[in-house]
Amino acid sequence: MGIPELHNELITIVGVDAVTFSPDHNPDDLHDESLHSQHVEPFAVVRPATTQQVADIAKVATRYGVPLTPRGSGTGLSGGATPVPGGIVVSFSRMNQLLRLDVSDHIAVVQPGITLRELGEVLAPSGLRYPIFPGELSGSLGGNVNTNAGGMRAVRHGVTRHHVLGLELVLIDGTVLRTGGPVVKSSSGYDLTQLVVGSEGTLALVTEITLKLSPAMAHGATVLVPFASLDAVTRVVPSIVASGLEPSMLEYLDVLTMAAITKAAALELGVNAVVAVQTAAYLIIILETRTAQQLEGDIVDLASLVQEAGALDVYVLPESAATRLIEARERQFWVVKAAGVNEIIDIVVPRSTVPAFLEEARHIAQRHEASITGCGHVGDGNVHLSIFQPDDDRRVALSYELFAFGLSLGGQISGEHGIGRDKQDPYLALTDPALLELQRRIKLTFDPHQLLNPYRLLDERPLP
Repeated sequence: MGIPELHNELITIVGVDAVTFSPDHNPDDLHDESLHSQHVEPFAVVRPATTQQVADIAKVATRYGVPLTPRGSGTGLSGGATPVPGGIVVSFSRMNQLLRLDVSDHIAVVQPGITLRELGEVLAPSGLRYPIFPGELSGSLGGNVNTNAGGMRAVRHGVTRHHVLGLELVLIDGTVLRTGGPVVKSSSGYDLTQLVVGSEGTLALVTEITLKLSPAMAHGATVLVPFASLDAVTRVVPSIVASGLEPSMLEYLDVLTMAAITKAAALELGVNAVVAVQTAAYLIIILETRTAQQLEGDIVDLASLVQEAGALDVYVLPESAATRLIEARERQFWVVKAAGVNEIIDIVVPRSTVPAFLEEARHIAQRHEASITGCGHVGDGNVHLSIFQPDDDRRVALSYELFAFGLSLGGQISGEHGIGRDKQDPYLALTDPALLELQRRIKLTFDPHQLLNPYRLLDERPLP
């Protein structure tokens, strides 16, 4: 059997209108949003519509020894959805439905291709919401599961894995199985659901997701707080978290990042000119509650807390400005990309160590003659740094130092973007070899021929 047979079998499985073959692919199917993506030609891009079709594709791939790369919306930033030359891309764009909504149990069952925006729209009439907010509403739920996406609401609501109750999976040999289910707790064997969450498509193909939902809050406010130093911003965060106010969002932006995103959005926030001159960084805080009275009290308590910590002022933004500011923050990646950023990292460290990390990051950048700007989910210690250093060797050395220092504080190389291809080398170099070996054994149990999303994460084979 050879390529013509594989060509015909894929058409038989999904239909001629749901598969493309090289060189006739849509270019958008051949990359994610990694800054280092390269043009790669897979043999085929298939768009299954059912779990059975996914299983049949896996069986064919196993028989021919052809790698499979799962793809959602392609919004990832680490090269996790980059195809393999001669491989098969499994696009879940046609598997994008809400299959079941249980309002009583606060549960939704969805297909992996549904986007956060689509899910939000269909949930709106129910009074429930899926609270994970990674910042790109066109991202798919399957992609969120594969990378354990977090985002700006993680300080209160956690990350993807805290809301995934069960999965339907297709293994590389075509076996279909279910893990977990529509219950909020289980003590019944190994938790395979959570093992697959964050595995970047290297263990199984996710074809169905059971999600835990949350009630939507009726009242909310967005508070903008300028500080004279980044250190002051990061040092007040533990006090806000410990206050019991439970902010839904707790973001920091240095003054350069804030200026860039508001300029790109043509957004004026009304910050006093005298205050603006003194400001080095901002906190964006969203409070959400059930009643207007409770919200008003929370705003007063928050204002008192941040003012005692040295805030230059406190602004409760009008709803329209607040919405536009959050949208501008979501677009931060595109703004720095347009500015020529060379690397974006998303290190996560213990919340209390963020000041020390950012201080050392400045020193590391100076040593490597690089410029860095930053923002991040400071409420959970997830720091996003944009690195401007076009020299590859210097940039790689700088990144390794940042990763190593973050790990020394008890952190992790990636808080939410994933390892993918872009962070594979430092991950392999800086991770405990015993931990890597255990993960490799797990990988081989699920995927003995290493056909699922190869050449990333644990795979040290040279990139094709």
